[in-house]
Amino acid sequence: MCRHLGYLGPPRAVGGLLTAGAHSLATQSWAPRDMRGGGTINADGFGAAWWDGAGGVCAYRNAAPIWSDPAVEGVLAQVRSSGVLAAVRSATVGMPLERAACAPFTDDRWAFSLNGCIDGWPDSMAALAEWLPAVELLRMPVLTDSALVWTLVRRRLAADGPEGALRSVVADVLAAAPASRLNLLLGDGTTLWATTVYHSLSVRVDETTALLASEPIDDEPGWRVVPDRHLVQARPGQLSITTVPDWEEQP
Repeated sequence: MCRHLGYLGPPRAVGGLLTAGAHSLATQSWAPRDMRGGGTINADGFGAAWWDGAGGVCAYRNAAPIWSDPAVEGVLAQVRSSGVLAAVRSATVGMPLERAACAPFTDDRWAFSLNGCIDGWPDSMAALAEWLPAVELLRMPVLTDSALVWTLVRRRLAADGPEGALRSVVADVLAAAPASRLNLLLGDGTTLWATTVYHSLSVRVDETTALLASEPIDDEPGWRVVPDRHLVQARPGQLSITTVPDWEEQP
């Protein structure tokens, strides 16, 4: 079911952020603490996206386990950024194991990750996918549930903004597949947005740094567990955690 992380703050080495802390994102690839029955390890690839300071987003992805890629302590250790979004993958059974299936997905200034899965995929999403123009389905980076969720979010960003897009996409997916796990993470280099539906997320924000992670990456104070079915907006010095009635479990 994957693990992901978002960071905003003073420039840091991308590779260093992936391995920082006693329970870093890299460590979570082989020793996660809170998968909630959604797998045991996250060894089906990883990726990192970072912002270049001019509004553009760059990305590196690999279908191999993060611990096997020398680029983490090599090339990525030489890249510094004030905004990073990264993920390690645990592929749902039947999903392709390839680079294109690894988060983060990027477009324009946006980076996106899904920590979770869509229940009943792909049949449960047939009606929702019909809402998309055929050309957008044909341009999906890969045929996976996470890529479809990203396509839905990206489609709605211009009209609804990041918060509105996440709210409506999660509500629509839950209406079609109520048992789905939908921890979404979206960033534009200045702000991070995240959702919690059936999966774990913690956040630590102070005046200089905002850090969101599926699990705390260290044992330092300040981490806050985000309750289920909440929407998070975070940047340095600012944190909002709100409940979303549209995501409430149906009786």
